[in-house]
Parts: sequence; C-alpha cells; structure tokens
Amino acid sequence: MTHIDEFILIEEVQGGPAFASELFQRKYRLPVPEFPHHVVAFFRNADGSCVPACYVHFTDCGDLILGGGASTDDRVLRRMGAAQRVAVREAGGLYLHTLKWSLRYFGSRVSAIFGYCGDALAERVDLAVGFEPTRHPHLLVYWTRDIDEKKRNQLVAKAHSFEPF
Repeated sequence: MTHIDEFILIEEVQGGPAFASELFQRKYRLPVPEFPHHVVAFFRNADGSCVPACYVHFTDCGDLILGGGASTDDRVLRRMGAAQRVAVREAGGLYLHTLKWSLRYFGSRVSAIFGYCGDALAERVDLAVGFEPTRHPHLLVYWTRDIDEKKRNQLVAKAHSFEPF
C-alpha cells in the first residue's frame, strides 16, 4: 500500500514566490506574498523531480501566526497514479495533510494559529484539524496551548485587526 509520505514532501521554503507563484495566481489572481513563511507540499514525480502541489502562507505576528492563501493544484493531483490518489484521499487531501504538518511545525512557537477562510471546503478542512470559529466571520483559531480567556480574547482581537490576511 502506498503512503502519502512516499511521494509528498512538505517543507517551509525560502523564496516562496519562486515555488508557488503560478499556483497562487491561479486561485487568487494575486502575487504570492513576498514575506515569510511559505509552506509547500511537493509531489515527487517518478523521475525524482518535484513540483509544487499545495501551498499555504503564514505570517508571524509574535504571539500568534496567521495562515491563509491555501492553494492546491488539481492538475498535479490528476497526474498522480491511482494508488497515490488513494493515499491522498486516505490522508484527508493535500491541504489537510499540509495543514497538519504546518500546525506541528509552527505550533510550539505561538499561542495560537489563525486562519482567514472564505471557502466552505477549506473551512471544513480547517475545522477537521482542530480550528474553531471565532465571533468574527471567516476568522478561525487553532489554540496551541491552554491560555486564559482574557488572553484568548486579546489574541482574537489582534488577529481580527489584520483581516483579511
């Protein structure tokens, strides 16, 4: 049985625009942010070459991090073999797999990871990995540690001040 980690490599990359411009442009019709942090899931082809298959941008804001700009390249998914597509499906999809990796990667650095989500499918994925709605439309939060209600409210207000991101 094929496992997703056999052909998908996820990493934070420097110079995100070099890797994700086309993917991001296709979805948002905007340039990829020039500032860190760029997380890319690469599909490893049979010849060993890698192509971007999923992208998510994160912005470090001190005690919280903002995530957005998620993009998945359906053309790459169509190029995968049947066993690879099954492995992606079993992992919950490329975005879910990339988001889980990102939560582990950034989680120890901050008290909360926020997402701005205007897409119903992406929101379902966000909620499936543990994000929670806030009182603000489209603003979701993933708490990385236990913190008191006052601090939670401050972090939500801070994240909301950046919307949309």
